[in-house]
Amino acid sequence: MSRAAHATRSDPPLPRAGTQPTLTEMSAAGLRAFFNIARDWDLSADEQIVLLGSPGRSTFFKWKASPQTARLGRDTLERLSLLLGIYKALQILLPQPAAADAWVKRPNSAPPFGGRRALDRMLAGNVSDLVAVRQYLDAMRGGWA
Repeated sequence: MSRAAHATRSDPPLPRAGTQPTLTEMSAAGLRAFFNIARDWDLSADEQIVLLGSPGRSTFFKWKASPQTARLGRDTLERLSLLLGIYKALQILLPQPAAADAWVKRPNSAPPFGGRRALDRMLAGNVSDLVAVRQYLDAMRGGWA
């Protein structure tokens, strides 16, 4: 079945081929994906807030309840992009979903983590920490870091 056949009445219309998605469409798609990742990684609301760049709690819960109305800033969109890349890299490196999802919470002796969990590095709050985890995983996949 086509992607459009799976759409529900609450789904925004898909952009036409050759058109750029709007900020609202990118924000909604990114948040929906993020909340699925947060579920898979079993993240608390506080951890999710930090990974999103520490928006106010009320803003966070508005985004969670109604991602289709969010208009995210550049920093939050960049964070979402990095988190999606981390998630995808883990799915490639560790094809069993449970292993991929558990990886972020396991202590890791690799240099970027120093015996701590990758999630601890990501929760330091800086975009550069998300970049470091993404680059590490890309290097493990054989990509460039």
